[in-house]
Amino acid sequence: RFIACPQLARTVRRCLQGGAGLGPQPLLLEFAPGPGILTQSLLDAGFRVIALESNSDFLTDLQSLESSLDGQLKVINGDFFRMDPMAKGALKPPAVSSEKLFETLGVAAVPWRADVPLKVFGIVPQQLERNRLWRLLFAMYECSSIYRYGRVELNLFISEKEYTVLTAKPGKSKIYQALTVLAQLGYEIELLHKEPWSSFATNLKNGGLAIPKAGRLPNDHFCLVRLTPQQNLFTGGLKPSNASTFIFMVKQSFAKPKSKLTDRLNSWSLDNSDTLLKALEIPKNASMCNLYPEDYKRLFEALQNCDLFAETFFHDEVLASTRTMN
Repeated sequence: RFIACPQLARTVRRCLQGGAGLGPQPLLLEFAPGPGILTQSLLDAGFRVIALESNSDFLTDLQSLESSLDGQLKVINGDFFRMDPMAKGALKPPAVSSEKLFETLGVAAVPWRADVPLKVFGIVPQQLERNRLWRLLFAMYECSSIYRYGRVELNLFISEKEYTVLTAKPGKSKIYQALTVLAQLGYEIELLHKEPWSSFATNLKNGGLAIPKAGRLPNDHFCLVRLTPQQNLFTGGLKPSNASTFIFMVKQSFAKPKSKLTDRLNSWSLDNSDTLLKALEIPKNASMCNLYPEDYKRLFEALQNCDLFAETFFHDEVLASTRTMN
C-alpha cells in the first residue's frame, strides 16, 4: 500500500475537481483511502465521498472523520478489487456486492450511451496490477459488476510501466499488447498527472519505497489516468454478449505478435482470408502487432458474419480466462 504526501493531495484535488461536472456536490467512490490524506483533499474540493477501505488499521480514523461530517463522507469496509467475486453464498467483508454498494450510493443504472453515472478514484495496488486492470476490462466489455450501471469513470493512479502499455502505438512489439488494443478501444484514456514515486511513502516496516522493476519500460512515476468508457463501443457486431470472445480473439492474436494476420486467420479455420482482408482494406502481409485497435474490432465484426469462422474454438479458453480474472 502507498500513502500519498499532502502536496500530492492538492494536485489530485485540482485534477479531479476540473472534471467534476456532476452537480453542486458530485459523488466520488474512493477505494483504499488509507489514512485519508487524499480523502480530506477530495472533501475540501466539494466531493461527496464514499470510501471503500479493507484495512482495519485505517478504518477507525476514517470512521472518526465520517462522524465529524454532515453526511459528506461514508466509510464502508470493503475492497474494490474484490467486487462481485464468483464465490457462492453470502459475501463477507472485504468482498463487496456492486448491487448493494450502488444501492447505498443512491446511483441508479443508466443506458450505456448516457452520461457518466459515477466517478471512481484510487491507487491501484502494485501487487498483481496487470491482473486488476484486466479484470476491470473484462467487466467493462461485458457490462458486468460496476458497469451494469453505465459508463463508470475511473480515475486511477497506475505505474508508468502500465500507462506506457495502455497508450502504446502499433508496431511497438515489446509494449503494444492485447491489453493496449482492448483499453484503447474501450476507454478514452487521459493522462491527468505524473507524479514521482518519491511523493509516496509506504507503510512497510523498514519505511522504504518499493519501486517495482520494469525492465526496459519507464517506471519513474505514478500516473493519474482517467479511463472513461467509450460511448460508441457497442456498435456494429460487438456486444456485451460476445465481448468475451472478442477479448480472447485479441489475446490469442498477441500470442505471437509478429506473426502474419493471414496465418492467424487460417488457424481459425477461415479459408477465404484474402477476400476478407481485401474487403477490410488490410494488407495481406500485415502482422498482428501492426494492426490498429479499430482493425481488430472491424475484423471481429466481419468474422461474426462468416459461416466458416469457428467461434466455438474459443469457448473453453474464454471461460478459463474469465475465471482467472475473477
